Amino acid sequence: MRILFLGDVVGRPGRHALAAMLPRFRREAEIDVVVANGENASNGKGINPRAAEELRDVGVDVLTSGNHIWQSRDIVPYMQENQRLLRPLNYAPGVPGSGWTVCPARRGAPAVAVVNLIGRTFMPPAACPFLAVESVLPDVRREATVIVVDMHGEATSEKVGMGWFLDGKVSAVIGSHTHVQTADERILPGGTAYLTDAGMCGPELSVLGVRTEQVLYRFRTQMPVRFDVAGGPVLVQGAMIDIDADTGRATAIVRVRERVTL
Repeated sequence: MRILFLGDVVGRPGRHALAAMLPRFRREAEIDVVVANGENASNGKGINPRAAEELRDVGVDVLTSGNHIWQSRDIVPYMQENQRLLRPLNYAPGVPGSGWTVCPARRGAPAVAVVNLIGRTFMPPAACPFLAVESVLPDVRREATVIVVDMHGEATSEKVGMGWFLDGKVSAVIGSHTHVQTADERILPGGTAYLTDAGMCGPELSVLGVRTEQVLYRFRTQMPVRFDVAGGPVLVQGAMIDIDADTGRATAIVRVRERVTL
């Protein structure tokens, strides 16, 4: 089976780019499940129900998130009723939403489990992602053989560590958060596909999706400034992973980088 993991969707440009290319890409590449990090899908920071539904309508099966998940207040009731949008598993017990879910696949493929983690290095406080995922893996494995993990984190070492920690235990560990796609895709010895960061689905002529002049002003002056999502061509970045549905072992991983002109 084949899974497409997309990097952080940035604002309206990211959503519109997926609407323009994802249905065709799903069909031509024979994708069974699409996972995308949607925590920046609304105005570049956070996600609201309308944006979540818009991404579902264009073909995203599961949305993961990270440190911006609570930016829009109206996302809380949406998450309580809809498990297709995840929050990090290692957030405090009792917070809204779920840290993992099982998604039906297309083309007759078996269901896929998706787990959402968040790192602790250079990030807001959270419980240990290693202990959190270790504690739920027995339950996840009872529901699905194919398991994809979004490791939302800043530090490369923490993401690489998670890849090795879960090698042979899950099908893929893909990093998100930095909006910069890395070039270290590989299959680890235990059969787990790994990529440190999927990149973003956001404006190419920008700083991480934000208007360049605003970010440079902030860097040069340290003064507060509003960040707006940039315009222009959009990069759709991520990874396409082939997985043996019977064993859950990955057989191939290829980076995805498509430029969409809106």
